[in-house]
Amino acid sequence: MDGSGARAFWVTAPGRGEIRSERLPEPGPGDVVVRALWSGVSRGTESTVFLGRVPPAIRGEMRAPFQVGDLPGPVKYGYLSVGLVERGPPELQGREVFALHPHQTRYVVPAEAVHPLPDGLPAPRAVLAGMMETAVNALWDAAPRVGDRVTVVGGGVVGCLVAGLLASIPGAEVELVDVDPARAEQAAALGATFRRPDTAHGGRDLVMHASGNGEGLATALSLLGPEGEVVELSWYGDRPVTLPLGEHFHPRRLTIRSSQVGTVSPSRAVRWTASDRLHLALRLLRDPAYDVLVSGESPFIELPEVMTMLSTPGSGALCHRIRFDP
Repeated sequence: MDGSGARAFWVTAPGRGEIRSERLPEPGPGDVVVRALWSGVSRGTESTVFLGRVPPAIRGEMRAPFQVGDLPGPVKYGYLSVGLVERGPPELQGREVFALHPHQTRYVVPAEAVHPLPDGLPAPRAVLAGMMETAVNALWDAAPRVGDRVTVVGGGVVGCLVAGLLASIPGAEVELVDVDPARAEQAAALGATFRRPDTAHGGRDLVMHASGNGEGLATALSLLGPEGEVVELSWYGDRPVTLPLGEHFHPRRLTIRSSQVGTVSPSRAVRWTASDRLHLALRLLRDPAYDVLVSGESPFIELPEVMTMLSTPGSGALCHRIRFDP
């Protein structure tokens, strides 16, 4: 393939994907050409897209920054790419960068769309940046306090990242709750205590929910103390959720509040841009403890089969990293 060509992963129909060749546009004076090194699969959102389960009413809101095509497909989707700038301004030439770009071997984007990796952040770990950005936004929304008793329900990548950030708050007592006992490894590495739902402590000041299913949200509500709040990070696509609001919800005056990374949290939006938030996420990822959140790695050419595997219920995968071989 010549220097103007690339290969990209496309969702061609619900549950089906393929690698397609395409020609790159000629870069303009304000563009960069990036050669991909790694990308990450954001399993929750990308599985929903891959299976064609994005509700029609929000397909416009769910567009990725450099998405091509429309949901449910054919569509080029993804937003966790790490690469090397082959061509661009002198200050970016040869730099490793993060970009919110789909899975593609090479691509052309505006220079302001790439974010140089800070010193001390290895490129393979940087694929977690988009999900760390979600976790940062969630903590801005939740505003946990010193000494809070906090539970995170759901030990996926976002839940684990949230637990890791919470554990750095002085005096905070952080539990990570999941039905999979294997998540104890991630909890320990990130400074949290692992619990199964039937052994989790109640009376919590704050619960962050990230399990992606209604049973997890019901568990989150059951763990709150009076006047407590659940911050909901899960996205359900077109799946309905049933909640036990006839039990303690009203007597305890409980609250469920959404958190969504598409916009900067209102508590920071006056002073922080989305770019500022992403740079913070990259700096936080310099901690090698977060390597425990990468549960597998595959070459780019296998991505269609990998997406089928990751979209299977009960796969147990965390972040699956895609390797772009030279």
